[in-house]
Amino acid sequence: MVSNQILQKSIDGIKEIAKAELAVYASDGEVLAATFGDASKYSDDAGIQFSDEEPVRKLKNGIMHKVMLEDNESVAVFVMATAEKAQLISAIVAQQISELSVAYQKRYDRDNFIKNLLLDNLLLVDIYNHTKKLHVEVSRPRVVMVVECGDMTEGDEVDRVKNLFGNRPQDFVTAVDENSIIVVRELSEKDATDEIEKAAITILEAFSDRDEDRMRVAYGTVVEEIKEVSRSYKEAAMALDVGKIFFRDKRVIAYSALGIGRLIYQLPIPLCRMFIGEIFEKRTPEEFDEETITTINKFFENSLNVSETSRQLYIHRNTLVYRLDKIQKSTGLDLRVFEDAITFKIALMVVEYMKFMEEEKF
Repeated sequence: MVSNQILQKSIDGIKEIAKAELAVYASDGEVLAATFGDASKYSDDAGIQFSDEEPVRKLKNGIMHKVMLEDNESVAVFVMATAEKAQLISAIVAQQISELSVAYQKRYDRDNFIKNLLLDNLLLVDIYNHTKKLHVEVSRPRVVMVVECGDMTEGDEVDRVKNLFGNRPQDFVTAVDENSIIVVRELSEKDATDEIEKAAITILEAFSDRDEDRMRVAYGTVVEEIKEVSRSYKEAAMALDVGKIFFRDKRVIAYSALGIGRLIYQLPIPLCRMFIGEIFEKRTPEEFDEETITTINKFFENSLNVSETSRQLYIHRNTLVYRLDKIQKSTGLDLRVFEDAITFKIALMVVEYMKFMEEEKF
Protein backbone atom coordinates (compact mmCIF):
# COMPACT_ATOMS: atom_id res chain seq x y z
CA MET A 1 0.00 0.00 0.00
CA VAL A 2 1.23 3.49 -0.86
CA SER A 3 2.21 5.52 2.20
CA ASN A 4 -0.13 8.20 3.54
CA GLN A 5 2.60 10.79 3.00
CA ILE A 6 2.74 10.05 -0.73
CA LEU A 7 -1.05 10.09 -1.00
CA GLN A 8 -1.20 13.45 0.79
CA LYS A 9 1.44 14.95 -1.48
CA SER A 10 -0.41 13.70 -4.57
CA ILE A 11 -3.83 15.09 -3.67
CA ASP A 12 -2.32 18.39 -2.50
CA GLY A 13 -0.82 18.79 -5.97
CA ILE A 14 -4.12 17.95 -7.68
CA LYS A 15 -6.00 20.37 -5.44
CA GLU A 16 -3.70 23.19 -6.55
CA ILE A 17 -4.46 22.42 -10.20
CA ALA A 18 -8.16 21.45 -10.04
CA LYS A 19 -9.22 23.83 -7.25
CA ALA A 20 -11.24 21.12 -5.51
CA GLU A 21 -11.12 19.47 -2.09
CA LEU A 22 -10.14 15.80 -1.99
CA ALA A 23 -9.82 12.92 0.46
CA VAL A 24 -8.66 9.31 0.33
CA TYR A 25 -10.10 6.63 2.62
CA ALA A 26 -9.21 3.05 3.47
CA SER A 27 -11.80 0.33 2.84
CA ASP A 28 -12.90 0.57 6.49
CA GLY A 29 -13.48 4.33 6.23
CA GLU A 30 -10.21 5.48 7.86
CA VAL A 31 -8.99 8.82 6.49
CA LEU A 32 -5.62 8.25 4.79
CA ALA A 33 -5.15 11.75 3.33
CA ALA A 34 -7.29 14.84 2.92
CA THR A 35 -7.11 18.46 1.82
CA PHE A 36 -9.87 19.62 4.18
CA GLY A 37 -10.36 19.31 7.91
CA ASP A 38 -13.68 17.48 8.36
CA ALA A 39 -13.02 14.60 5.95
CA SER A 40 -13.97 12.02 8.61
CA LYS A 41 -17.65 12.90 8.27
CA TYR A 42 -17.66 11.11 4.88
CA SER A 43 -16.04 7.97 6.30
CA ASP A 44 -19.30 6.02 6.39
CA ASP A 45 -19.83 6.55 2.68
CA ALA A 46 -16.21 5.54 1.97
CA GLY A 47 -16.61 2.34 3.98
CA ILE A 48 -19.67 1.19 1.99
CA GLN A 49 -18.90 -1.88 -0.07
CA PHE A 50 -18.98 -0.77 -3.71
CA SER A 51 -20.05 -3.27 -6.32
CA ASP A 52 -17.93 -3.93 -9.41
CA GLU A 53 -20.77 -2.54 -11.49
CA GLU A 54 -20.89 0.64 -9.40
CA PRO A 55 -17.32 1.84 -8.61
CA VAL A 56 -18.55 5.47 -8.38
CA ARG A 57 -21.10 6.72 -5.83
CA LYS A 58 -22.66 10.19 -6.10
CA LEU A 59 -22.96 12.12 -2.84
CA LYS A 60 -24.61 15.43 -2.02
CA ASN A 61 -21.32 17.42 -2.15
CA GLY A 62 -19.38 15.39 -4.71
CA ILE A 63 -18.35 11.90 -5.79
CA MET A 64 -16.90 8.87 -3.97
CA HIS A 65 -14.80 6.68 -6.30
CA LYS A 66 -13.54 3.17 -5.44
CA VAL A 67 -10.00 2.34 -6.57
CA MET A 68 -8.73 -1.25 -6.68
CA LEU A 69 -5.06 -1.66 -5.73
CA GLU A 70 -2.55 -4.50 -5.64
CA ASP A 71 -3.33 -7.62 -3.56
CA ASN A 72 -7.10 -6.97 -3.76
CA GLU A 73 -6.86 -3.91 -1.53
CA SER A 74 -8.96 -0.86 -2.25
CA VAL A 75 -9.32 2.80 -1.30
CA ALA A 76 -12.05 5.33 -1.87
CA VAL A 77 -11.44 8.78 -3.35
CA PHE A 78 -13.82 11.61 -2.48
CA VAL A 79 -13.90 14.78 -4.59
CA MET A 80 -15.91 17.73 -3.36
CA ALA A 81 -17.06 19.56 -6.49
CA THR A 82 -19.93 19.79 -8.97
CA ALA A 83 -20.94 16.42 -10.42
CA GLU A 84 -19.31 16.83 -13.83
CA LYS A 85 -16.09 18.31 -12.45
CA ALA A 86 -15.93 15.78 -9.62
CA GLN A 87 -16.38 12.89 -12.06
CA LEU A 88 -13.35 13.98 -14.10
CA ILE A 89 -11.13 14.76 -11.12
CA SER A 90 -11.99 11.53 -9.29
CA ALA A 91 -11.10 9.53 -12.41
CA ILE A 92 -7.73 11.31 -12.62
CA VAL A 93 -7.00 10.76 -8.93
CA ALA A 94 -8.07 7.11 -9.14
CA GLN A 95 -5.73 6.53 -12.08
CA GLN A 96 -2.81 8.22 -10.31
CA ILE A 97 -3.30 6.27 -7.09
CA SER A 98 -3.57 3.03 -9.06
CA GLU A 99 -0.28 3.73 -10.87
CA LEU A 100 1.41 4.74 -7.61
CA SER A 101 0.28 1.48 -6.04
CA VAL A 102 1.70 -0.59 -8.89
CA ALA A 103 5.02 1.30 -8.76
CA TYR A 104 5.20 0.96 -4.97
CA GLN A 105 4.49 -2.77 -5.14
CA LYS A 106 7.19 -3.30 -7.76
CA ARG A 107 9.67 -1.34 -5.68
CA TYR A 108 8.75 -3.28 -2.54
CA ASP A 109 9.17 -6.60 -4.34
CA ARG A 110 12.49 -5.47 -5.79
CA ASP A 111 13.74 -4.24 -2.41
CA ASN A 112 12.85 -7.53 -0.76
CA PHE A 113 14.48 -9.49 -3.55
CA ILE A 114 17.77 -7.58 -3.34
CA LYS A 115 17.87 -7.73 0.47
CA ASN A 116 17.27 -11.48 0.48
CA LEU A 117 19.83 -11.85 -2.29
CA LEU A 118 22.47 -10.01 -0.26
CA LEU A 119 21.76 -12.14 2.80
CA ASP A 120 21.86 -15.46 0.88
CA ASN A 121 18.22 -16.17 1.71
CA LEU A 122 17.24 -17.34 -1.79
CA LEU A 123 17.65 -20.63 -3.63
CA LEU A 124 19.16 -20.45 -7.10
CA VAL A 125 15.83 -21.23 -8.76
CA ASP A 126 14.16 -18.44 -6.76
CA ILE A 127 16.82 -15.97 -7.85
CA TYR A 128 16.19 -16.61 -11.52
CA ASN A 129 12.40 -16.59 -11.08
CA HIS A 130 12.53 -13.20 -9.34
CA THR A 131 14.89 -11.66 -11.88
CA LYS A 132 12.51 -12.67 -14.67
CA LYS A 133 9.46 -11.31 -12.84
CA LEU A 134 11.15 -8.03 -11.85
CA HIS A 135 12.94 -7.56 -15.19
CA VAL A 136 16.39 -7.58 -13.59
CA GLU A 137 19.31 -8.45 -15.87
CA VAL A 138 21.00 -11.68 -14.76
CA SER A 139 24.42 -11.28 -16.42
CA ARG A 140 25.69 -7.77 -15.84
CA PRO A 141 28.86 -6.54 -14.06
CA ARG A 142 27.91 -5.35 -10.58
CA VAL A 143 29.67 -4.29 -7.41
CA VAL A 144 28.38 -3.81 -3.87
CA MET A 145 29.41 -0.71 -1.94
CA VAL A 146 28.87 -0.22 1.79
CA VAL A 147 28.65 3.40 2.93
CA GLU A 148 29.27 4.09 6.62
CA CYS A 149 27.68 7.39 7.67
CA GLY A 150 27.95 7.22 11.44
CA ASP A 151 24.60 7.63 13.23
CA MET A 152 21.96 8.18 10.55
CA THR A 153 19.92 10.56 12.70
CA GLU A 154 18.76 12.92 9.95
CA GLY A 155 16.77 10.25 8.13
CA ASP A 156 17.66 11.48 4.65
CA GLU A 157 20.84 9.48 4.15
CA VAL A 158 19.32 6.85 1.85
CA ASP A 159 17.56 9.53 -0.20
CA ARG A 160 20.81 11.45 -0.59
CA VAL A 161 22.50 8.43 -2.13
CA LYS A 162 19.46 7.56 -4.24
CA ASN A 163 19.37 11.07 -5.65
CA LEU A 164 22.97 10.69 -6.82
CA PHE A 165 21.93 7.77 -9.02
CA GLY A 166 18.40 8.91 -9.82
CA ASN A 167 18.85 8.34 -13.53
CA ARG A 168 20.12 4.79 -12.96
CA PRO A 169 17.07 2.62 -12.10
CA GLN A 170 19.22 -0.50 -12.40
CA ASP A 171 21.11 0.48 -9.22
CA PHE A 172 19.79 -0.41 -5.78
CA VAL A 173 20.17 1.60 -2.55
CA THR A 174 18.97 0.66 0.94
CA ALA A 175 19.84 1.10 4.62
CA VAL A 176 21.38 -1.99 6.16
CA ASP A 177 21.46 -0.75 9.78
CA GLU A 178 21.51 2.49 11.75
CA ASN A 179 25.02 3.33 10.52
CA SER A 180 25.38 2.00 6.97
CA ILE A 181 23.88 2.09 3.49
CA ILE A 182 24.25 -0.58 0.80
CA VAL A 183 24.59 0.32 -2.88
CA VAL A 184 24.38 -2.41 -5.53
CA ARG A 185 25.77 -0.66 -8.58
CA GLU A 186 25.61 -1.92 -12.13
CA LEU A 187 28.77 -1.18 -14.11
CA SER A 188 29.40 -0.41 -17.73
CA GLU A 189 32.17 -3.01 -17.94
CA LYS A 190 33.85 -5.64 -15.79
CA ASP A 191 37.16 -3.77 -15.36
CA ALA A 192 35.66 -0.56 -13.96
CA THR A 193 37.87 0.43 -11.01
CA ASP A 194 37.87 4.09 -12.04
CA GLU A 195 34.08 4.06 -12.34
CA ILE A 196 33.71 2.58 -8.84
CA GLU A 197 36.21 4.99 -7.27
CA LYS A 198 34.44 7.93 -8.90
CA ALA A 199 31.06 6.77 -7.57
CA ALA A 200 32.55 6.35 -4.06
CA ILE A 201 33.98 9.87 -4.09
CA THR A 202 30.64 11.24 -5.32
CA ILE A 203 28.91 9.60 -2.36
CA LEU A 204 31.43 11.07 0.09
CA GLU A 205 30.95 14.53 -1.42
CA ALA A 206 27.20 14.20 -0.89
CA PHE A 207 27.94 13.94 2.85
CA SER A 208 30.41 16.81 3.02
CA ASP A 209 28.46 18.19 6.00
CA ARG A 210 29.31 15.10 8.09
CA ASP A 211 32.37 14.32 10.20
CA GLU A 212 34.97 13.05 7.70
CA ASP A 213 36.43 10.64 10.23
CA ARG A 214 33.10 8.77 10.40
CA MET A 215 32.47 8.61 6.65
CA ARG A 216 33.82 5.64 4.67
CA VAL A 217 32.95 3.77 1.51
CA ALA A 218 34.09 0.18 1.01
CA TYR A 219 33.45 -2.04 -1.98
CA GLY A 220 33.88 -5.68 -2.95
CA THR A 221 35.04 -7.24 -6.19
CA VAL A 222 33.06 -6.97 -9.41
CA VAL A 223 30.76 -9.94 -10.04
CA GLU A 224 29.35 -11.00 -13.40
CA GLU A 225 26.06 -12.62 -12.36
CA ILE A 226 23.25 -11.57 -10.05
CA LYS A 227 23.65 -14.74 -7.95
CA GLU A 228 27.17 -13.58 -6.94
CA VAL A 229 26.08 -10.22 -5.54
CA SER A 230 26.06 -11.57 -1.95
CA ARG A 231 29.77 -12.38 -2.27
CA SER A 232 30.59 -8.81 -3.27
CA TYR A 233 28.53 -7.58 -0.30
CA LYS A 234 30.42 -9.78 2.18
CA GLU A 235 33.71 -8.56 0.72
CA ALA A 236 32.64 -4.92 1.04
CA ALA A 237 31.56 -5.44 4.66
CA MET A 238 34.93 -7.02 5.45
CA ALA A 239 36.78 -4.20 3.66
CA LEU A 240 34.96 -1.67 5.84
CA ASP A 241 36.09 -3.40 9.06
CA VAL A 242 39.63 -4.14 7.91
CA GLY A 243 39.97 -0.57 6.67
CA LYS A 244 39.23 0.76 10.17
CA ILE A 245 42.15 -1.28 11.51
CA PHE A 246 44.90 -0.99 8.90
CA PHE A 247 43.84 1.91 6.62
CA ARG A 248 42.49 4.51 9.01
CA ASP A 249 43.56 7.41 6.81
CA LYS A 250 41.63 6.11 3.78
CA ARG A 251 37.98 6.97 3.18
CA VAL A 252 37.55 4.67 0.17
CA ILE A 253 38.61 1.06 0.73
CA ALA A 254 38.62 -1.72 -1.86
CA TYR A 255 38.51 -5.38 -0.85
CA SER A 256 41.16 -6.15 -3.48
CA ALA A 257 43.60 -3.74 -1.77
CA LEU A 258 43.39 -5.24 1.74
CA GLY A 259 46.40 -7.50 1.25
CA ILE A 260 47.50 -9.50 4.26
CA GLY A 261 45.15 -7.43 6.42
CA ARG A 262 42.15 -9.51 5.38
CA LEU A 263 43.95 -12.71 6.46
CA ILE A 264 44.87 -11.30 9.86
CA TYR A 265 41.28 -10.11 10.34
CA GLN A 266 40.08 -13.71 10.22
CA LEU A 267 42.52 -15.00 12.86
CA PRO A 268 41.12 -15.99 16.28
CA ILE A 269 42.33 -13.74 19.11
CA PRO A 270 43.86 -16.62 21.20
CA LEU A 271 46.04 -17.57 18.22
CA CYS A 272 47.12 -13.92 17.85
CA ARG A 273 48.15 -13.74 21.51
CA MET A 274 50.13 -16.95 21.14
CA PHE A 275 51.89 -15.59 18.03
CA ILE A 276 52.83 -12.29 19.71
CA GLY A 277 54.08 -14.15 22.79
CA GLU A 278 56.30 -16.41 20.68
CA ILE A 279 57.75 -13.63 18.53
CA PHE A 280 58.34 -11.05 21.27
CA GLU A 281 59.56 -12.88 24.32
CA LYS A 282 61.25 -9.84 25.80
CA ARG A 283 59.37 -6.76 24.56
CA THR A 284 56.17 -6.23 22.51
CA PRO A 285 55.67 -3.45 19.90
CA GLU A 286 53.21 -1.71 22.26
CA GLU A 287 56.11 -0.88 24.57
CA PHE A 288 58.12 1.03 21.96
CA ASP A 289 58.33 4.81 22.22
CA GLU A 290 57.03 7.10 19.47
CA GLU A 291 60.50 7.70 18.01
CA THR A 292 61.11 3.97 17.60
CA ILE A 293 57.68 3.38 16.02
CA THR A 294 58.27 6.28 13.57
CA THR A 295 61.67 4.84 12.65
CA ILE A 296 60.22 1.36 12.05
CA ASN A 297 57.31 2.62 9.91
CA LYS A 298 59.56 4.83 7.80
CA PHE A 299 62.02 1.98 7.32
CA PHE A 300 59.22 -0.23 6.01
CA GLU A 301 57.89 2.56 3.78
CA ASN A 302 61.30 2.77 2.11
CA SER A 303 61.56 -0.98 1.51
CA LEU A 304 64.30 -1.49 4.15
CA ASN A 305 66.55 1.10 2.50
CA VAL A 306 68.82 2.51 5.24
CA SER A 307 70.14 5.49 3.26
CA GLU A 308 66.72 6.72 2.10
CA THR A 309 65.16 6.21 5.53
CA SER A 310 67.88 8.19 7.31
CA ARG A 311 67.52 10.97 4.73
CA GLN A 312 63.77 11.24 5.23
CA LEU A 313 64.13 11.15 9.02
CA TYR A 314 66.86 13.83 8.86
CA ILE A 315 69.25 11.70 10.90
CA HIS A 316 72.73 10.33 10.23
CA ARG A 317 72.94 6.84 8.75
CA ASN A 318 74.83 5.62 11.83
CA THR A 319 72.04 6.92 14.07
CA LEU A 320 69.51 4.84 12.16
CA VAL A 321 71.78 1.79 12.35
CA TYR A 322 72.07 2.35 16.12
CA ARG A 323 68.26 2.43 16.45
CA LEU A 324 67.86 -0.74 14.40
CA ASP A 325 70.48 -2.46 16.57
CA LYS A 326 68.49 -1.49 19.69
CA ILE A 327 65.33 -2.99 18.19
CA GLN A 328 67.21 -6.18 17.39
CA LYS A 329 68.51 -6.46 20.95
CA SER A 330 65.06 -5.96 22.50
CA THR A 331 63.08 -8.17 20.12
CA GLY A 332 65.59 -10.56 18.60
CA LEU A 333 64.56 -9.41 15.09
CA ASP A 334 66.90 -7.63 12.69
CA LEU A 335 64.73 -5.44 10.46
CA ARG A 336 67.49 -5.29 7.86
CA VAL A 337 66.91 -9.00 7.22
CA PHE A 338 63.93 -9.55 4.94
CA GLU A 339 62.45 -12.52 6.82
CA ASP A 340 62.71 -10.75 10.17
CA ALA A 341 61.21 -7.60 8.66
CA ILE A 342 58.18 -9.56 7.38
CA THR A 343 57.70 -11.19 10.78
CA PHE A 344 57.91 -7.83 12.53
CA LYS A 345 55.47 -6.18 10.08
CA ILE A 346 52.91 -8.95 10.52
CA ALA A 347 53.32 -8.73 14.29
CA LEU A 348 52.60 -4.98 14.21
CA MET A 349 49.43 -5.63 12.21
CA VAL A 350 48.33 -8.41 14.57
CA VAL A 351 48.75 -6.03 17.52
CA GLU A 352 46.62 -3.41 15.74
CA TYR A 353 43.98 -6.05 15.06
CA MET A 354 43.93 -7.17 18.69
CA LYS A 355 43.57 -3.57 19.88
CA PHE A 356 40.64 -3.01 17.53
CA MET A 357 38.85 -6.16 18.65
CA GLU A 358 39.33 -5.27 22.30
CA GLU A 359 37.89 -1.79 21.71
CA GLU A 360 34.92 -3.24 19.81
CA LYS A 361 33.88 -5.21 22.90
CA PHE A 362 33.17 -2.03 24.82
